Amino acid sequence: MSKIKILDDNTINKIAAGEIIERPASVIKELVENSIDAGATSITIEVKGYGKNYIRVTDNGTGIESDDLEIAFMRHTTSKINKIEDLEKVVSLGFRGEALASISAVSQVKVITKTDNNLIGNQIILQGGKIINKEEVGCPKGTTIIVTNLFYNTPVRAKFLKSESKETLKVNDIIYKLALSNPNISFKYIKDNKIIFKTRGNADEEDVIYNLFGRNFLNSLIKINYKNHNFLIKGFVSEPSFTRGNRSHQYFFVNNRYVKSNLLSKTIESAYGTLLPLNRFPVAILYLFISPHEIDVNIHPTKTEIRFRSEKEISDIIYNVIKDILKKSDIIPNININNNKNNNCENQINFIDKINTETNYGKSSNSFLVEKNNKIKHEKLDKVKIEKDFNLSDNNATYKTKQIVNYSLIKENSLENNQEISIDNIQIIGRLFSTYILAEDKLNAVLYIIDQHAAHERIMFEKLKKQLENQIIISQQMLVPEIINLTFNEYKKVELNLEIFNKLGFTIEPFGNYSVILRSVPVIFNKPNAKKLFLDILDNLESSDNKFESNYNLRLEKIMKLACTSSIKAGDKIDELEISNLIKELFKTENPYTCPHGRPTIIKLTQFELEKKFKRT
Repeated sequence: MSKIKILDDNTINKIAAGEIIERPASVIKELVENSIDAGATSITIEVKGYGKNYIRVTDNGTGIESDDLEIAFMRHTTSKINKIEDLEKVVSLGFRGEALASISAVSQVKVITKTDNNLIGNQIILQGGKIINKEEVGCPKGTTIIVTNLFYNTPVRAKFLKSESKETLKVNDIIYKLALSNPNISFKYIKDNKIIFKTRGNADEEDVIYNLFGRNFLNSLIKINYKNHNFLIKGFVSEPSFTRGNRSHQYFFVNNRYVKSNLLSKTIESAYGTLLPLNRFPVAILYLFISPHEIDVNIHPTKTEIRFRSEKEISDIIYNVIKDILKKSDIIPNININNNKNNNCENQINFIDKINTETNYGKSSNSFLVEKNNKIKHEKLDKVKIEKDFNLSDNNATYKTKQIVNYSLIKENSLENNQEISIDNIQIIGRLFSTYILAEDKLNAVLYIIDQHAAHERIMFEKLKKQLENQIIISQQMLVPEIINLTFNEYKKVELNLEIFNKLGFTIEPFGNYSVILRSVPVIFNKPNAKKLFLDILDNLESSDNKFESNYNLRLEKIMKLACTSSIKAGDKIDELEISNLIKELFKTENPYTCPHGRPTIIKLTQFELEKKFKRT
C-alpha cells in the first residue's frame, strides 16, 4: 500500500521550501535522515574521495514500497505529513518531500529497496531526475541509495564546490553529528574503503563519544540529566579546565535533530561565568527532548535552525542545571608532579629568554606519514651563545627594587600628542595588584603603569613573528612526548596544515587511530602548555589545501596571537630581574605601546594630573 503522497498546494506554500543540494555533505545528510525516519537501527555510509563521484547509504529500515518508488523522487511527495496542521506535531527529521527530488535532479541515482512484507525487492535508476530503469531484484530488507556524478549536469553549481579537503571536512562533520544525535543507531562510516568509525547503537551516549572523540575527551566531561513535565535534558558539559578555542565542539540536539543555537551557547557559557578563561569555550553535547508543539522546525531549508516557544524557561533551566552541576563537581584540575631535575615547569612564569641548555631548531618533516628513522635532526645551540644573546651570562649583575635602568630615547606612538618621552631615568618603584608595574620618571614628573601581561604579549608576539620570518623557530625536545587524540576531521586538518605547525616549531608524528604525538614544541610556547596551544592553533585554523594561499600571512598572524596566551598573566609573581628584563625587552619592540590585540601596555599619570585630583592646583 502506498505511503508516499503528494502534498496539497496550501501545505506546499506554507513550507519553508527551497531545498538546495549544494555539496556532497548535503546529500549525505538528507539520505541518512531518511534512513533514520525509516526506523533504521543500522546505517552504513560509504564515500569515495569527497563524495562528488560516489556516495552510498545503506540502512535496514522499512524500505520503500514498489508503488512509491516512482513518486518518491517527485517534489513535495512525503510520507511524513499530510496537511499543514501536521507541521505543528512533526517528529520526523524530514517532512518537505524535496530532498530526493533535489538529489536526483543533479546526479545519477540508483535505489535498491525491499520492505518486510515483500519477498523480492526493487531497483530503480534515475539520471537528472528522470527514471531510466526499474526492475525487481533480490536484496535484504531496507534501502540502499547510491549517488554518483553529483552536479554532472549543472557545471555552474559544481564550480561553487570548495577544494577536495574542505568538502571532505564538511562530509566528516555532518556524519559525526548524525552519529552523535542517534546513539540508538549503529553507524559505520567508510571512506575510500577504510572504516573511519563504527558505533554500536546501544543507546549509550558515552559509548558513542568514546568511539568518536576518544577516552581523554570523554573523561573530561561532566554528565547532566534533568527532567520535568515539559522536557528532558541530558548530555555532557566539560570541566572548566577542558576548553577549546572556538565553539566547534558544542553540539546541540533537539528531538535527535542537530541544531545551531546561539541561545543554548550563550546560556551554557553564562553558566560557567568566570570559570572560563578569556576567549575559551566549553565543550557541550546536549540532548533536549521537547514536545513538537513547543518548537518550530519550519524556519530554514536545512532544518538546523529552530524556534522555541518558551525560550526563557528553557534557558533558565539549562543555566541552573549546569551552574548546579559545576558547583557539585570536583573541578579542581589534576597536576602531575614531575621531580625530574631537568623539568622547568616551575619556571613557566619566568621571562621567556630563560631557555634550557638543550634546545634545537624545529624544522620537522614536510611529510606527515614519515618513518621514525627519517625524523629531522635537531642542531644543538651553543649554551654560551644563547646566554650572551639573551643577557643571561652576567653573574655579577645585581638588581634592586629601585634600580635605575638606562634606556635609549623612545618616540611615543600611542600616548598623547606623539610626544617624545625619555625613559633614561626610569625608576621601578613596585607592583600594584600583582598585575601592574609602577615606574617613575622623576625628570619629567611622570608615573608609568605597565600591564605585565600586555607587555609580555607584545614581546612574545614580535619575537615569534621575527622567528617565523627568519624561519629560525627554536624548538625544545619534550622529556615525555605528549599524545593527543583527535577526531578524524582534526587529524585531517593537521595533515593539511602541517607546514604551519612545522614553521611554528612543532614536531608531530602520527600515533595510530587519528592520534598524534608531540615530540618537540616551540620554546616560546612553554612546554607545560604544549597540548593546549596545539589545540588552540588547530581550532583556529581554516581548513585549506596543503599549500600556501593568499591569506597565509593572515593565518600566521592569527596563530601568533594565540601564542600570546602563554605569556605572563595578571597575578603571576615575577621578581625584580624579570621586571627589569620585561621593560627592557618591551622597549626593544617595534610597537611597545599596545599588545597584539590593541590593548595598551603602558599608561602614564603626570604629577600635574595627580595634583589636580588632590585639588592642589
